[in-house]
Amino acid sequence: MYQGITGNKLLDANIVLTKAQVGPKMKVGELGCGSNGHFVFPASKLVGREGIVYAVDILKVALDSIRRRSLAENVKNVRTVWSDLEVFNATTIASGSLDVALLINTLHQSKKRIDVLREAMRMLKRNGRLVIVEWKNIASPFGPPEEDRVNLENLKIAAEKIGLKLDEEFFVGHYHFGLIFYKL
Repeated sequence: MYQGITGNKLLDANIVLTKAQVGPKMKVGELGCGSNGHFVFPASKLVGREGIVYAVDILKVALDSIRRRSLAENVKNVRTVWSDLEVFNATTIASGSLDVALLINTLHQSKKRIDVLREAMRMLKRNGRLVIVEWKNIASPFGPPEEDRVNLENLKIAAEKIGLKLDEEFFVGHYHFGLIFYKL
């Protein structure tokens, strides 16, 4: 992946999910999950049999990969959802239903970041947590081009304007920043 730095060495799912306070019986959505389930499958263990993890992506091939792994590992609490997160109300997850929404390395891929935030917020319960992890705006030997990276301060301002409250900024690795917002 990135010159030998992959998986938890690059971005530790356990740190992020602990910060997100993912636990039994919760409904969690990983928005822009990708094909390997780096957060989906650890979250599925934390929510247990009575919880649900929604793996959301626009790429059907990524969702097929998640489905295959779920079947192979007999994981029953993961649901794949195809959606364009840039379109409000496009995701077939009920409004106000998620305890936690994860946007992990997703925003830098969009030119409509506010729209993605609004769609994530729509799905969250009141006081639900939105966890955002993105690439820091620093030179690095891998990751997206610097011009595509999300500006941390602009993100905080934009999130506040649409009704999210910053709860915590946390260390998630040398190449990423982590933020936790609450839906008011």
